Amino acid sequence: MAAACPCRPIAPETAAARLMGVLWFVSVTTGPWGAAAGGAEETLKCEDLKMGQYICKDPKINDATQEPVNCTNYTAYVQCFPAPNIICKDFGGNETHFTGSEVGFFKPISCRNVNGYSYKVAVALSLFLGWLGADRFYLGYPALGLLKFCTVGFCGIGSLIDFILISMQQVNRSSGDEMILPVLIFTFFIWKKLLNGLDSKMIH
Repeated sequence: MAAACPCRPIAPETAAARLMGVLWFVSVTTGPWGAAAGGAEETLKCEDLKMGQYICKDPKINDATQEPVNCTNYTAYVQCFPAPNIICKDFGGNETHFTGSEVGFFKPISCRNVNGYSYKVAVALSLFLGWLGADRFYLGYPALGLLKFCTVGFCGIGSLIDFILISMQQVNRSSGDEMILPVLIFTFFIWKKLLNGLDSKMIH
């Protein structure tokens, strides 16, 4: 005759407590805490350094366009140097102990795409030869320029509208690039963009 099992049924509360303990042990040993305890922390990338842990050079400015020399697609990059005794992964993925003279990463900054066409020339053409379509030819819109030439600037109305739009920088090159601005006008439009950005932030 088989012996009776001396085991008593486990209470549901006890079983739940044991299950929670097992789950906690698994999460600790396999989760991020366990990984940190099992090995050294992963080295930080240089571009993830905090302000004050690196310094960036000023961009090299083109005297003609007043924009960074390497501006492409509205973005330019400047060299950034981590502070001495900082250890991080540089732009090549190499873990480096910096002394303050090595380039750690390249920081993107915004800029204007300028292709060498002058704002002053465009405004002058629109004011004096707009009725012949010279401004539209200069900005890369030959079809509109020819239409203005044949209609004498849409009887003067189109010439006036174009002069206002070009003066307010609402019409640029057909390629999408912006024109070279005089220093005073450039400063005005920079402040205008900054104020528009602050207004949008306050609304949201």
